[in-house]
Amino acid sequence: MLIAFCLPVFGQYQPAGEQPGETPAVFGAMIGAEGLEEHLAILASDEFEGRETGQPGQRKAAEYIAGVFQGYGFPKVVGDSSYFQKIAFTAESWNRVGLSINGDDFRHLWDYYSYPSTNASLPEATFEEVLFLGYGIESERYNDYKDADVNGKAILIYDGEPVDASGISRVTGTEERSEWATDWRKKLRLARKKGASLVLIIDGNFKQNVDQARRAIFNTGLQYGEGEKPELHYANNCFITTKVAREILGKDYKKVIRARKNMQKKGKPKAVPLKCRLTIRQEKFRRQVLGENVLGYIEGTDEKLKKELLIVTAHYDHLGRRGPAIYNGADDNGSGTAAVLEVAEAFAEARKQGAGPRRSVLFMLVSGEEKGLLGSQYYVEHPVFPLENTIADINVDMVGRVDEKHKDNPEYIYVIGSDRLSTELHQINEQANATYTKLELDYTYNAEDDPNRYYYRSDHYNFAQRGIPAIFYFNGTHADYHRTSDTVDKIQFGKMAKIAQLVFYTAWELANREERIKVDVK
Repeated sequence: MLIAFCLPVFGQYQPAGEQPGETPAVFGAMIGAEGLEEHLAILASDEFEGRETGQPGQRKAAEYIAGVFQGYGFPKVVGDSSYFQKIAFTAESWNRVGLSINGDDFRHLWDYYSYPSTNASLPEATFEEVLFLGYGIESERYNDYKDADVNGKAILIYDGEPVDASGISRVTGTEERSEWATDWRKKLRLARKKGASLVLIIDGNFKQNVDQARRAIFNTGLQYGEGEKPELHYANNCFITTKVAREILGKDYKKVIRARKNMQKKGKPKAVPLKCRLTIRQEKFRRQVLGENVLGYIEGTDEKLKKELLIVTAHYDHLGRRGPAIYNGADDNGSGTAAVLEVAEAFAEARKQGAGPRRSVLFMLVSGEEKGLLGSQYYVEHPVFPLENTIADINVDMVGRVDEKHKDNPEYIYVIGSDRLSTELHQINEQANATYTKLELDYTYNAEDDPNRYYYRSDHYNFAQRGIPAIFYFNGTHADYHRTSDTVDKIQFGKMAKIAQLVFYTAWELANREERIKVDVK
């Protein structure tokens, strides 16, 4: 009835006689169950295979969302005219790693260490000789590679660079150290270019550096980017103690010491072949996730306010498929995605009618949430629009079902985070609900001692961490949460439409009010 009443008004709307911000009900009434169901039936279909980040189903969903944004007339604002902010995350760790010299096995992180990120996977390699090559440097003043053939060989080098007794570097000719001393990767890149198969670096500060290495090696979480691609850039390598170096040097120990002193005093390098049997294994486990955030942007109409930005988010990824079983994720989070698409359409229509919004609005559907809030984390660290101009984030995650607590009253929503940074944000949402939607606003999960810690578990938190006020709409969990039974037929679209309308009205006020909301909570 509300839609039927408002549509004629909408058709007669004359923006010249109205001021932006005065007619939200006209556009809020456009958000209904039919449009939500249309989007969700597609997003949570078997064709999209559960939308797991990095899988074909997620890319199909991204293309669908981009097509919807294009239909709304949203411009492409990412990079070279795209709706997609591409994200890449990589985790690399050791599966098996080992080092033996002359039949003696040495312990990783005790006698040596090597970083998975700077090594290609190496099942096993044996060398009958190691070539001592000074500091592994090639420069105008000093060159360890002169007259040395390292192709296919294992080389042994010192860290740092040669320095004479008065502290003058043989590389720079001054007391200032060169990049060869501060960037050990530079030595690995050169070694690979020269054809060396393995670089052993004698670490003069092993005890301190191994602690840092241990933290890096055991941090197996996903990191930004596609990794350092060591197979293209670095020779395989490891850092060793002086004890391990002595084992390699054997009876030639004094030759190497004399050669090093000559490098420091006269700047004349000398390669020394060392007879020993060295076996190394560096087998890696590598996991990579590639996904896309999809961005739909509306530029504000107010010349003074349009540089400020409101962001509305929902994650569109889910768990994908396991064999023949598909995790469709209708509620988690097809429901939030459909809601944001409907809210975006209402704003798009308002923009076409000249009714605002005064501030700019970014509708961002993110991937990687199920992998650890990765898509939203990527955005806040690589923002398309300045974070200092971002006034708030509205996040929608699971809004289509009813939990056990509210089985007798489905018209409710859990509101989380609204008062954590801004009391104004909390008041705006309360007023929007009292004026338009009249849902039961449940703040149970907003309590700081809530054991579920939902405030920290969805995409809004990456914005809140950076001092940007955020509000999170959530219907709670149910028996089908993260199961294959989370399907479209169980969604309550009437209740979902009211929540989407509340999202719209709260967003409308934030985008159109005269003053930017204040961060007034420590």
